[in-house]
Amino acid sequence: MLQYPKIDPIAIAIGPLQIHWYGLMYVVGLAAAWWLGRRRAHQLGMSRDDIGDLIFYGALGIILGGRIGYVLFYGFDKLLANPLWLFKVWEGGMSFHGGLTGVLVAAWLFARKHRLAFFQLTDFIAPLVPIGLGAGRLGNFINHELPGRISEVPWAMVWPPMMGLGPEPRHPSSLYEFALEGIVMFVVLWWFSSRPRQRGMTSGLFLLLYGVFRFAVEFMRRPDPQLGFIAFDWLTMGQLLSLPMVLGGLALIVWARRQSVDIAKTMAAS
Repeated sequence: MLQYPKIDPIAIAIGPLQIHWYGLMYVVGLAAAWWLGRRRAHQLGMSRDDIGDLIFYGALGIILGGRIGYVLFYGFDKLLANPLWLFKVWEGGMSFHGGLTGVLVAAWLFARKHRLAFFQLTDFIAPLVPIGLGAGRLGNFINHELPGRISEVPWAMVWPPMMGLGPEPRHPSSLYEFALEGIVMFVVLWWFSSRPRQRGMTSGLFLLLYGVFRFAVEFMRRPDPQLGFIAFDWLTMGQLLSLPMVLGGLALIVWARRQSVDIAKTMAAS
């Protein structure tokens, strides 16, 4: 059993101004995506300066989509009671699935502006995302968020008393997500996309990996207290939202493979 490390969620405090580690993790994720994207800008036939424009679109998609998604998926009752709660971002609350939707909308707009194929762009973006996901999960851990379920594994942690979770040790589920969504996904996707693939394959692999990892970790993560289990006394909202990602990822991979087979048959017939 381990003790939860004493880390102040506030990284910098200057008078009334407070900068939280969680907010800095967004900066880390966007900076990493910008740096990695510039290294592969040639894959899109774009200049390195254009990558900054792409990251700006992505940042808007993450922030707007993440907040709106959280409100709709995890706090709809609060929204009905007070519509202005949508804008109270200082109270926390961001949803990955909402952020993903926002990024997809931003990618569609960016693709139209620069006359790129949608999946050509999403295949480029997919390997840039995991470092930001991992950084965000570290921010959750530092911010005392996403506690795990009670466990007796040797690395289980006793959470701070302020969380009101009791003295029982719990899974450090946000660290599991940091390892899977951040490190593992980055290594796999960066390697997979290092050579030409069928259009849509990298995007499909991203959806599949994230959906599987998130679905699995949810079994060790405490259900959102305002929602509890959605169905069957075990299905959480995170799992419910991840299932379409798994199915969509598999479907996109199959579609991409069929496209390449059809092209090969056409070339052989001609």
